Amino acid sequence: MTEKSIHPENSISPRNPIRPVEALLVVDVQVAFVSGDEAVPDAARVLDRSRDLLDRARAAGALIVHLQNDGPPGAVDEPGTPGWELRLPVVPGPREKVVRKTDDDGFVDTPLGDLLTGARVEALAVCGVLSEMCVSATARAALERGFRVVLPHDAHATYDIPAAPGISEVVPAAMSSRAAEWALGDEIEIVARSAEVTFADVASPVPPEQPAPTLPSPAADASRRSGLPDGIRPAPFA
Repeated sequence: MTEKSIHPENSISPRNPIRPVEALLVVDVQVAFVSGDEAVPDAARVLDRSRDLLDRARAAGALIVHLQNDGPPGAVDEPGTPGWELRLPVVPGPREKVVRKTDDDGFVDTPLGDLLTGARVEALAVCGVLSEMCVSATARAALERGFRVVLPHDAHATYDIPAAPGISEVVPAAMSSRAAEWALGDEIEIVARSAEVTFADVASPVPPEQPAPTLPSPAADASRRSGLPDGIRPAPFA
């Protein structure tokens, strides 16, 4: 039995300030999930908190990755449809990227892992939708890869779970989101408010260009072959 299971109060927001993170993953904040009839119940709150996280991550120079789900044909997030579009503006650049995915786990068959390791990220925050699906799968995968992961409770959301005869009544979305947090285990750092998340600068994810190799001059090359010091050419044959 772990400390978390003995002391549930430890699963939300330690009393000490949260250490800064170098990256922010914005998961599936797409029009279909946060706008109109298909929106999650707490869409307005998630959008507000995500905007604030984005603003502060940009100001700090952190790496930002917007994950965008490519749904199957006919789905509300089918690529190219209005619902598939990202809801929050992207500021393209070396520290802000969009990564498309087809799996709940944002690392599967995407460059996400390379972006994070290339920028030397050690800790990241996650926000977006849906709590028990793509948010949870991506956060868990990040933990498994050795990243420190911070999950602000008020910056992710999901849908109500419908009633199931003989199993349960409707499970409210807020309860489902909380259960998704709990299921991530002891390594996840859950904070009650996204305002508690702070960001640190990170190196550009674009790897620096390697300098071209310096080729020896013909004179130096001839000197090395002859065993003479550089700059002294061997005497030509008579």
